[in-house]
Amino acid sequence: MSEHHRSLERMYHQAPCNQAHAPRLAVGDEMATVVMDVAPDMHHAAGAVHGAFYFKLLDDAAYFAANSLVEDVFVLTASMHVEFLRPVVRGRLRAEGRVIKAGRTLSFAESKLFDEEGSLLARGSGTFARSRFPLADLSAPAIK
Repeated sequence: MSEHHRSLERMYHQAPCNQAHAPRLAVGDEMATVVMDVAPDMHHAAGAVHGAFYFKLLDDAAYFAANSLVEDVFVLTASMHVEFLRPVVRGRLRAEGRVIKAGRTLSFAESKLFDEEGSLLARGSGTFARSRFPLADLSAPAIK
C-alpha cells in the first residue's frame, strides 16, 4: 500500500464535506472506491436519493483514481458528466473509479455507482487537471 494513497484517504476522511454522511474511500493505483450508506436526509421530495449524492460519489471515485497518480499537487475536477440510470432509496452505495488516460496536465477517469445488490445506478466520466496547490499544503485546515 502506497503512503501517497493512504494520505489521500486521510485527506478525504477529514474533509468537512464528508463529516455528515461519513463516506469511506479506498485508493489504489489508478483506481478508487467510495462507499456510503443511504440516510433519510439524502432523499428528495419523491423519496429517493437526490442526484447530488450520486454526483458526489461518482466525482470522488474518479477524482481520487486520477489523484492516485499525482503525488506532488492537488488535482481539480475540470469537468464531470453524469448519467443517471435508476433510483435508489436505501442501502449502501459503492462508487468505483478508474483512470482511462493520464497525461502530463490532464487525466481522464470514469466511475460507476452501484447499489448493495450490484445494480448499476449511474455512471460518470471526468477530466481532472493538475493544480498549483502542493499536496503537502493540504494538511492545513483550509486553502487560502
